[in-house]
Amino acid sequence: MEKVGLFAGVGQLPVEFMRAAKMLGHEVVVIAVVDGVAPELEQEADAYYAINVAKLDKVIKTMKKEGVTKVTMIGKVTKEILFKGLKFPDLRAIKLLAKLRNRKDDTIMLAIVEEIEKDGIEVVDQTLYLKPLMPPTGVLTKRRPTPEEEDDIRFGFVTAKAMGGMDIGQTVVVKNKAVMAVEAIEGTDACIRRGGELGRGKSVVVKVAKPNQDVRFDVPAVGKQTIQSMLDSGCTVLAMEAERTLFVEQEEVLKLANAHDLCICAVDKTF
Repeated sequence: MEKVGLFAGVGQLPVEFMRAAKMLGHEVVVIAVVDGVAPELEQEADAYYAINVAKLDKVIKTMKKEGVTKVTMIGKVTKEILFKGLKFPDLRAIKLLAKLRNRKDDTIMLAIVEEIEKDGIEVVDQTLYLKPLMPPTGVLTKRRPTPEEEDDIRFGFVTAKAMGGMDIGQTVVVKNKAVMAVEAIEGTDACIRRGGELGRGKSVVVKVAKPNQDVRFDVPAVGKQTIQSMLDSGCTVLAMEAERTLFVEQEEVLKLANAHDLCICAVDKTF
């Protein structure tokens, strides 16, 4: 069975991907490209390296040395890294950043994908082994949304799709059909906390895929930290796009949501 490469960011998704690939008999080579990745990666990977994303040439050469021809990039790599400055970028990273026409998420990630593929390494779909984590339409918690919350979900879905189409973000926080917050460089959790605080409780969080989502990077995901951010700020509903959002740590998340009377649902444009 061929080796699979994993460029890992923060969170549980890289662990889920690694375990799913290993269950299918693949060897998994992990490169942690940022600090703070899950410790299970080093403990369970067939080979493990910690190489900052700024060392792009070393990252690619390490995968080639390991005989990897297919990789995925998954996990949170904070956008601030690319705006506050990479840690001592190598020449390859400097040249790549200098050629960017803008600093939008998709522009940056597509440039990295193309750079990796120049060396004969294919970047594959993030969801390749994770389809079971993408729920179909339906309410996942004991509590259903109220009619007012349903209106906010529909409003938020359209708004989030528009924001995603402009490559701004994939999450919005809504209350009474007014936008409290839109995700940008700060990421999902900060957006939720800001929107919840501004809404003063009972706000609705909507997370969607971009209209032209490239599944090789930045597939939307929710998990325990998402719910914690909602609890911290008073948000009461999470609506994710059905069959296009990765839902990790499901058992823990649903237990926590039910204990606090939150609603979690998976919706589509027909909701």
